[in-house]
Amino acid sequence: MSSALDSLLDLLDLERIEQDIFRGTSRSAVVPRVFGGQVAAQALVAAGRTVPADRTAHSLHSYFLRMGDPGAPIVYSVDRIRDGRSFTTRRVVAVQHGQPIFHLSASFQTYEEGLEHQAAMPPAPDPETLPTAAQMLPQYADRFSDPGVVDRLIEARAAVDLRYVDAPPFGTVGEPREPRSQVWFRTNGKLADDPLLHVCMATYVSDMTLLDSVLLAHGRGGWTVGDVVGASLDHAMWFHRPFRADEWLLYDQESPSASGGRGLGQARIYTQDGRLAITVIQEGVVRVPRG
Repeated sequence: MSSALDSLLDLLDLERIEQDIFRGTSRSAVVPRVFGGQVAAQALVAAGRTVPADRTAHSLHSYFLRMGDPGAPIVYSVDRIRDGRSFTTRRVVAVQHGQPIFHLSASFQTYEEGLEHQAAMPPAPDPETLPTAAQMLPQYADRFSDPGVVDRLIEARAAVDLRYVDAPPFGTVGEPREPRSQVWFRTNGKLADDPLLHVCMATYVSDMTLLDSVLLAHGRGGWTVGDVVGASLDHAMWFHRPFRADEWLLYDQESPSASGGRGLGQARIYTQDGRLAITVIQEGVVRVPRG
């Protein structure tokens, strides 16, 4: 296991300060605010720690309310909304400096048999044939006005092996493309056999690239290039089938719409053998800077 993955696992191991109140810290991000995937994953950890072990997360719905301060702790307060025969519902509010910065509702379910069907997995190359972030990112160093961005991107993704199928938005600035993108990802090391941990790790990664397809449609390079400004507004996930975040997962993403200063991304995450594991939808602010 990499030291970066160890550090991320420590980040997700929240301190319990009361029965339903937890405290977490933050790690450095590419931009000077708390990474959205981190606060979403930590909130799901907090919710999951109040749920019986035989119930696994099947959905989450969340809103990003304020920019998080990476230098301050985040307190997660869990509301036990409902404990039914099959489903458990939790609400989590993340607070910094006395104000809510994030709100999450999550539902958990006991395992049961049911009807089965799924969308087919789209074609994608073998992840082992694609370059790693450390191999790919330096070739785009001249696209960033800040020379430290490449190192920060590599550091931010060191816990996760994330490989682009095609060039990322900052690799094709000024060239509009079909609003679709694919990445393969897995953690840089083996994880324990805790289903909540794998769900939380996928939640963490899901916020890294989902709005890329919005940028591709307009030939924009993204936040690190500086030709757009933006932030996540809301994030929803449905966990359909068991998966491991330490094994290759295909993140197939597209954008059906952008308007009103907002862009929508939707995606499906498949296991390498073709099982549909997760569906993700996110809307974010995507604005062109005024000159």
